[in-house]
Amino acid sequence: MEVYEINAYHEVEAWKKKLMKRTGMLSRFSKTTQNKINSVIPEKIHGIITESIKNMVKTTLAGSDLTTKAKDVTGFTFEQKEKEVMKKIAVYQKTATIEGAGTGAGGLLLGLADFPLLLSIKMKLLFEMATLYGFNVKDYEERVYLLYVFQLAFSSDEKRMETYRILENWEQEKEQYLEVDWRVFQQEYRDYIDLIKMFQMVPGIGAMVGAYANYNLVQHLGNTAMNCYRMRMLDK
Repeated sequence: MEVYEINAYHEVEAWKKKLMKRTGMLSRFSKTTQNKINSVIPEKIHGIITESIKNMVKTTLAGSDLTTKAKDVTGFTFEQKEKEVMKKIAVYQKTATIEGAGTGAGGLLLGLADFPLLLSIKMKLLFEMATLYGFNVKDYEERVYLLYVFQLAFSSDEKRMETYRILENWEQEKEQYLEVDWRVFQQEYRDYIDLIKMFQMVPGIGAMVGAYANYNLVQHLGNTAMNCYRMRMLDK
């Protein structure tokens, strides 16, 4: 292994330890509150939300075939690939920041529009990162892998541990997990960002909150995806 790869390996190990730690009290309280809210929402509404997000994600992934123009990294070293990946994360952070500021400044209606726009930005980032790491995202298995990476980034403690175990043993056990539980996927994601996004709709501070939140959410997703692909590639 090269020095860069050795350092990356140690960073992955540090990330794993951090991943295993429980979130803070505020996050756990927020999740408990969200669970209570979800329990009183009619099942029909849950079904509508689940189907909407499922279609939204599938449309974004399908459209990414046409819009993705990832750099040809054939022959690149692992370090060179990661430099391109980090550039791509930075680009999407800027895009998400501008989008968050714009929708946050627009009040409730534009604030609601932020949800699908930000989801699309995140999915396209994952799509391009996977391509830069050398994975063929036209394969169904690779698209499902992307969804589990997304779920790992935006989940509660319990679901995060479960999703991590799936990704850790992906090559050996992926056949068991090729059917995505869309209900869990959408509920975990909504619960993770609801509290943050609620403040984006507050007049006067919405633009600042939207920009800051989106920047950090994309950074968090990018960091999670980098470590997942590092874990997958360096294990080889």
